[in-house]
Formats: sequence, C-alpha cells, structure tokens
Amino acid sequence: MNREPTVLDYVKSLFRGKPLAIPAIQEAPEVLQRLDEQPQEQPEVVDEQVIPSQTSRRRSPGVVFPWRSLLALGIALVAQISLMPRPNRAWIPGVILYILAAGWLAWAVWKGEWVPADLLEAEEHPEDYRVRSRWLYISLPLALAAFLTLGGNRFTMLNVTLWVLAIIFTVLAFWQGELPFRGWRRWLKGHLHLPWKFSISAWTLLVLASVILVVFFRTYRITEVPPEMVSDHAEKLLDVWDVLHGQTSIFFPRNTGREAIQMYLTAGIIQLFHTGYTFLSLKIGMILVGLLTLPYLYLLGKELGNRRVGLFAMLFAGIAYWPNIISRVGLRFPLYSLFVAPTLYYLIRGLRTSNRNDFILAGLALGIGLHGYTPIRILPLVVLIAVGLYLLHPQARGKRLQVVSGLLVLVLVSLIVFLPLLRFALEYPTLFDLRAFSRLGTTERPLPGPALLIFLKNLWNASTMYFWSDGQIWVHSVTNSPALDFISAALYFLGVVLLLIRYLRRRSWPDLFLLLSVPLLMLPSILSLAFPDENPALNRAAAAIVPVFLIVAIALDGLMSAVEKRTPSKAGSALAWGMAVILIFFAALGNYDLVFNQYQRSYELASWNTSEMGKVIRDFGDMYGGTSNAYVVPYPYWVDTRLVGMNAGDPTRDYAIPPDQIAATLNYPQPKMFLVNPEDQTDLNLLRQLFPQGTVSNYESKVGKNFYIFMVPEAASIPGGIPTSGEMSSP
Repeated sequence: MNREPTVLDYVKSLFRGKPLAIPAIQEAPEVLQRLDEQPQEQPEVVDEQVIPSQTSRRRSPGVVFPWRSLLALGIALVAQISLMPRPNRAWIPGVILYILAAGWLAWAVWKGEWVPADLLEAEEHPEDYRVRSRWLYISLPLALAAFLTLGGNRFTMLNVTLWVLAIIFTVLAFWQGELPFRGWRRWLKGHLHLPWKFSISAWTLLVLASVILVVFFRTYRITEVPPEMVSDHAEKLLDVWDVLHGQTSIFFPRNTGREAIQMYLTAGIIQLFHTGYTFLSLKIGMILVGLLTLPYLYLLGKELGNRRVGLFAMLFAGIAYWPNIISRVGLRFPLYSLFVAPTLYYLIRGLRTSNRNDFILAGLALGIGLHGYTPIRILPLVVLIAVGLYLLHPQARGKRLQVVSGLLVLVLVSLIVFLPLLRFALEYPTLFDLRAFSRLGTTERPLPGPALLIFLKNLWNASTMYFWSDGQIWVHSVTNSPALDFISAALYFLGVVLLLIRYLRRRSWPDLFLLLSVPLLMLPSILSLAFPDENPALNRAAAAIVPVFLIVAIALDGLMSAVEKRTPSKAGSALAWGMAVILIFFAALGNYDLVFNQYQRSYELASWNTSEMGKVIRDFGDMYGGTSNAYVVPYPYWVDTRLVGMNAGDPTRDYAIPPDQIAATLNYPQPKMFLVNPEDQTDLNLLRQLFPQGTVSNYESKVGKNFYIFMVPEAASIPGGIPTSGEMSSP
C-alpha cells in the first residue's frame, strides 16, 4: 500500500544522495472544494427546531432523491401527450404544462440536481501558419485546369482526375504534422504484428445492442414501407439510367435540377447488387446514407458532452420516425444531415483545439455535401455563424487569428471540392438557382402575403413542429403529427431549457450555437415564402436532426447524472439506467407505430398502386411474349405512367397512350391490353367501340384502388385473362 513520505524519509534520502521530491500541496477534496459552488440544502425543521447535528451527519446528501428533476420530466411528458393528435386537440393545456415543467427544471438546476455534461476543455494546438508550398504550387494550377475542363455539365476522365488531384494536393499543402497516410500505414503495420486480443466491455455490448436496434428500425420491411414510388422517383431512376448509359452529368437538370451524389450512388448499387432500376435500389442507397450519419452524431455527442451523450444521440436518432422515413422514401433527403454532421463535428472540434487539420476535414465534408441535396447550401452560412459566435465569446481569447486562419483554409478546401458545381453555376445560373428560388421568390407564383409576416409564421410553425405538426406532405411524414415521439419531444424541450440556462450562467458558445443551429438548419423549409403550406417540411429541415437529437441526449444524460449523484453509487447507476431503458422502450414503441402503422397506412391511401399495375403488365408479357401492346390510358390526377413501366421492368418506357392514338393500335393484330381508370367511362366506351370483341375486368386492388383491364384478343378468340395478384370481376 502506497503512503506519503515522512520528514524522516526525506532526511534519509539526503544521506543516500537521492533526495525525494517534495510532493505538491494537495488541493482540498472535491466535495469540500465545491461546497461554495453548489447550492446548499436547507436544514429540515421539526416544530421550528433544527434537527440535531448528529442526525444531520447520519443523513448523507448523496441520498437526497432528485424529485424536482423527475417531476419536471413527468410534467413535460404529460404536456406532450396532451398535444398528440386526436379529435379537437387543444394546445393551451400543453403550453401551460410545458411552462410548469420549465419552472421545475429551473429549480432543479438551481439546486444542482439536473446539470448537463460538462463541455470538453479547450486545447492549445500550435499554429505556425506554414504550408507545404510545393504542394500548393501544384494544387492551384490543377484546380484551374479542372475548372476549365469541367464545362458542358459533364464529368470526364480528364477533368475528374485533375479535380481529385487538386483536392489531394490542397489537403497535403495545409495539413499540419505528419501526413495522414503515413500515420495510417504505420498504425496498420503495428497492429497487424500485434497478437490479437478480444475483450468486450459492458459499454461495447451496450453500443452493439444500440446498433442492432437502430439497424432493425432502418431496414425492417424495407420493401414494404413505403410501398409505392411517386413521380420524383421516376425522375431519379431516369437520371440513374442516363448515368449508366454514359451521360455523366455534374448537375441533372430534369425536374428543376438535382445534384449528383444520389444518381452515382444508386448507379453503383445497381451495378453491385443487381437490384435494377427499382424503388429498392433508391431505398438501399438512402438508408445507407442515413445510417452513416449516426457515427458522427455519436462523435458530436462525445465532443459536446461525453460518450453517453453520443450514444443517446445516435440511438434516439436511429429509432426516430423522422430520420427513418426520410431515408426509407428513397429520395435525396438524408444527404443533408449526412454532411452537416461531420462538418459540424470537425468545425466544433477545430474551434476547441485550434487544430488546422479539423478545419480541413470540415471543408472536405462541406464541399462534398454541396453535391448532395439543395438545402445544404445554407450550411456555409451556418459555418460562418458558428465561427462568429466563437470569436465573440471569451473562449476565443488569444486564438482569434488562429481560428480565422483555419476558417480561410476551410473555405479554400470546400471551394475546390465544389469546383464542378461552381463551373455549372457560372454556365447555367438560372438552372442552378431555379429550385431554391422557386420557393423563396416569385419564380412560380406571387407571394401570398407580406414576406416578413410569412417568414415569421413559417419560423413559428417550423419551431413548433417537434411538438404539434410536422406539416402536410404525406410522402415523408405522418401529416399533422409532431415530428418527434412524445418521449423525444419532452426531452428536447427540457434540453433546450437546460442549455439556455447554462448559457446564461456560463456563456459557453457551444450551448448558444446548438440552440441557434436548429432554426438555422431549418431555413430551407422556413424560407418557403411562395409556398408556405410546404412548411414545415421534414425533408428540407432534415439537417436539424443533428442538433435536435444532441439536445435530446444532453437532457437525458443530465437527468441520469442527477439520479446517480443523489443516490448511492450502485443503486443510483442501476436506477438511472433503468429509467433510461424505460424511456427508450416507450420511444421505440411510439416510433414503431409511427413508421410501420400510421405512415404505412397514410402512404398507401395517398399514393397510387403503380406496382400492381406493373405486375399486371409483366404477367401480360409473360403470357404473350412481350409488353409492347400493353398500355395505360391516362386520366387526370391518376398514376404516373412512367412508374408503371418501371414496376413492369421497362424503366424507359412510358406506357401512356393518348385516347386519340388508341385507334392506331387496330393495325396490330397481336393481343392488346389497356388499363383504364374506373371513372374514365368516356375512354372505356371508346375502347368498346373500337374493339367490340374486347372484354373488361375489374382488378380488385389490395389497397382499394381498383382499375379496369380491357383485353383485346388476337383475331376472334378471347383469352380467359391473365393471372394477377388481385382479383378481377366484370364491372
């Protein structure tokens, strides 16, 4: 057992010629050291008499139950339950309860019960402002050459090579310390020669269990939820077809324009997994994108708190219905949050450590992200605001020049990664801006009111969507429901109050930035001034997933810390984790119902059953040797006939046949089939007049959206029909 040296030991050491070092004066124990920082519990009074000191000594302050914190949580949960969708729901009771919850939380914070995890200490990283000039002299001409060859909206082997080399040499020029690939190679060689040892800690098992739960939520019933494609999917698959047939665009102009990442990612998935031009191919790519976002949520949680904050952020975001749906729907939406998460992680870490390499990595993430989904164009503004907030706070004292230098490097790196789109924007400015300005300005319609009033109303609707209504866009939401389950919504509200209180007390810039980043990242939705009914939109606000679930995690971690601090160690830890498991369990149940029941049902009711129509056409082709004589008679606000072809396995054919062209099919003696909307009696009568030998069957849809099948036999014989998954009867 170690003991401190006595004076006699020190004297003896002098005679031996090896004097002992005099230990530094130890600081007071932590409990005594912080007595003046923590609010004191008032002594209990019985009959106006203070309890004797002997009784007070027996009662440890560690066993005072955090009832204020638990009451704040309970009131917040009741508040959110009162706001959940139901007939004649009212918002006033929920608002009153949330105000009460905020009051109890403030009291708990004042009493030292509910305290968020401490932010990491700032680090000093020397900045010598030097660069590897020889790499910079190479990178700048390469960037210029790439820019000049990126014209015509085409990626080529030449311009891609020049562009990638410009990025690599720019990174090498500004990278501080040992070049990354050398360190990685040495690390790999060292670990390959070490004996392999496997040890699994309780924390590792907890993380693995969380990952399994998240993967289940993101992949369960992948082919069924959601069941049908919409017109946007047709546009994407046609773009992917162009890519795989040699049209390697930088920006895809179809349907007001799209950035490139999803097209090339889906093309790679089709080539790798042979899933074809299908809804599944789109889903696989975007579900992978959504899953790749979660590790950076974990890292952000560690950066802004501890590993438990990171785990809860990853877990709650992983099971939440909002990020799950925008991934499952197979459109570009999760690309927004994917690149916001690493950009903010490296930026926040870079501001804390003043490490130029983190600014470089943030620039790479930002530049790549700009090729993903249009709303991410707000991210450069968010980055500038983050740096500005940091520079205005005391944490920046003595490091402002270093931070500005890092910001300039971030801008340069992201600009070079952005070069292809920059060249396209300069060549085709109208097309590049069309999608964004169609919502912000008057490109498609006049503003429906004063711009400022619309903006303020949009801001309010977007800010309250977590508790009240996530909008009316059925493709990617359970319409008019809160964007969060009732557990996450309550924790989010409490987390906002918690961070606001801590900022007012400590002036820590990350707290303010985390709070401001939510509306900032939702600006692409809020700025839908020409179409305010499209706000809130979970797709255009997708990057707010990052700060929202970080705030949820900070709140839960702080509550667990309150329980752990106020009860004996083992019992407190067990109670805290038990409470967290219960909250996660009910959050999982709520999100499961939202995704696999409510969203699934509402999507089936709103979408058209083009998959059933595609199967009918495939069966016709199997029976008669081809689908060239199968048609869909268009009808207003009915199916997108391109999707029928994609579901039939013919991705480039539009099966629509205008009524005035039906008569031309009389020249073809082969059997023919026409799919007709049941309300389209005019065209059904036209078919009967042109083909008196034809027969009509009613296809009984599984989702209640029947359609007619008009069969025309070859010559005089009428076939008995074609097998389908539904049932057919005569209308």
